Amino acid sequence: MAKDDLIQLEGTVTDVTGGGNYKIELENGMNITARLCGKMKRFKIRVIVGDKVTVGVSPYDPTHGLITFRHKN
Repeated sequence: MAKDDLIQLEGTVTDVTGGGNYKIELENGMNITARLCGKMKRFKIRVIVGDKVTVGVSPYDPTHGLITFRHKN
C-alpha cells in the first residue's frame, strides 16, 4: 500500500518500546503502535515521549501505523 493511501491522524507519543516501536494516543482517544517511516530514519529525526506526530494508519489494520511527521512545538 502506498503512503498516499494511508489515513492521516494526529496523536501524541506516550511510550517508546523496544525495537523502534512507539505507542501513540490519537486525538480520538485510541491507542496504536507505530514505527518511524523511512525518511525519518534516513534523516535521523528523533521522536521522544510527548511529541505531537502525524501517523499514517492503514484502513485494513487500524492498530498499527507509520509516523510520517513530527510537529514542531
